[in-house]
Amino acid sequence: MSIHGDGAGDYESDEEGEVFLDEDDIIQEIAIDEEDLPDRDEEVGSDGGMVEEADDSVFVFRGHSDEIYTVSCSPTDASLVATGGKDDRGFFWKIGSVDSSLELRGHQDTVSTVAFSFDGQLLATGSFDGHVHIWDTSSGSLKFTLEGSGEGFEWLKWHPRGHLLIAGSEDANVWMWNADKGVCLNTFSGHGSTVTCGDFTPDGKIICTGSDDASLRIWNPKTGECFHVVKGHPYHTDGLTCLSITSDSTIAITGSKDGSVHLVNITVGRVISSLSSHTASVECIGLKPNALWATTGGMDQKLIIWDLQSSSVRCTCDHEEGVTSLTWLGTSQYVASGCVDGKVRIWDSLSGGCARTFSGHADTIQSLAISADGNSLVSVSDDGTARVFSISEFK
Repeated sequence: MSIHGDGAGDYESDEEGEVFLDEDDIIQEIAIDEEDLPDRDEEVGSDGGMVEEADDSVFVFRGHSDEIYTVSCSPTDASLVATGGKDDRGFFWKIGSVDSSLELRGHQDTVSTVAFSFDGQLLATGSFDGHVHIWDTSSGSLKFTLEGSGEGFEWLKWHPRGHLLIAGSEDANVWMWNADKGVCLNTFSGHGSTVTCGDFTPDGKIICTGSDDASLRIWNPKTGECFHVVKGHPYHTDGLTCLSITSDSTIAITGSKDGSVHLVNITVGRVISSLSSHTASVECIGLKPNALWATTGGMDQKLIIWDLQSSSVRCTCDHEEGVTSLTWLGTSQYVASGCVDGKVRIWDSLSGGCARTFSGHADTIQSLAISADGNSLVSVSDDGTARVFSISEFK
């Protein structure tokens, strides 16, 4: 790199736009190491100095070596977090402690989903390698390896009051195991493509699953019988991406690649309302505890807060890029969103205003989770880090 005098007007250019300098024009020549050049997340300030992107996180976990896709916080230990990612690894780690991480070894492909049991005693990790591992959270030891057909698992969910586990597979089936005994109890067959989302109802009596085949299926966990199949008009026209179930176990709310959101009566298997404001794929759904409000996030750069009683929009929260993940902050009026732009935002559901923007990540946010005490929000990103942000002021 060369620093030049003021004789810019004396320089000659050829037709290609190249600038020719005489030896006399060079005042000083400085060698530059490429490592000294600004990174992607740094900017050059007005004084020529480097201005680093703000980092609002109070703790950063850097154990992964590739993109992180999934995060779960223990429901009983406010410091314990589990993450999984593209590096085929899962980790236990503790908020604020650099030395307490434990690698969960054994998967041979991306760890796509992690979840703690309701009592925090067990952790399940699901992978594209077609296996689910059950870990003892107190010792960190592997209890069981659960197998499906060999096709990858997209998601897993625990029973709300027991050690039963369900997982959706690329083989179009849903698998259910007893995680205390490590045995498969049932396989739910009927979907025509990858099972992309699902859950137990909060009362634990029914299973709802959504698929790339654009259908919702409602199952009896004990018998494996499919009570209802919801598909075709007036339902989704493309694959389901996410679902959530109301606290009274009566309504499933589903989102799709087609940008639509539908409310389905679980008992009768019928669409009872449609929420049509997104213009691109709906990526996430969250229900406000103890209220008939829902939140949906989509690749149309919108987070929409809905009043389910009237099936109307309460407010729309605009983002710079697509919304990938969301979570309500307990029973408060605040909801958090994760975005393709790497930002985590806190929204006031009463006003629709952005109460806080958390910076720190350098790439897409993939998942969010809240600590058991409600003081910490954990986000994981394609940048390979998990970051912890303090949200105690929003409780």
